[in-house]
Amino acid sequence: MKKYALPLRFGVATSGSLIAYFLILSLMGLHTNVFYSLFNAVITGFGIYEAIKYYKLKLASSFDYGSGFVAGLVTGGVATLIFTLFFALYSTELSPGFLEELSTKWASEYQNFEAIVFLVVATMGFSTTLVLTLSFMQLFKPSLNPQKKRA
Repeated sequence: MKKYALPLRFGVATSGSLIAYFLILSLMGLHTNVFYSLFNAVITGFGIYEAIKYYKLKLASSFDYGSGFVAGLVTGGVATLIFTLFFALYSTELSPGFLEELSTKWASEYQNFEAIVFLVVATMGFSTTLVLTLSFMQLFKPSLNPQKKRA
């Protein structure tokens, strides 16, 4: 459990940033515009990048691709899980009409519209986590070339 402490902390901090961003959008009435959710990838990416960077500093010479990859996945996974739970709580308890505002057309066509939205939010978060972790690990992986130093 101790080896996951740093990625867990970064995951919680990243989810806090995602929640704060969503709440700021909701105060401005922009939370129903799905295009603003693209910035969630930037927030998640920053959290994953920083988690891998600090994890590499912490492990120093014992850092390898696998440990960095797991750190990124744990960070993004925790952030996605917490944000999805918050989103479910927000859309069902805090603002019950939110999902109808989000899409009145689709809500009438699908019986389990809430479940579909929550699944989409979680899938977007986990897929963003996987892609960004794979991308960032190209920067942080140990070089096999002795003359070339990486970040």
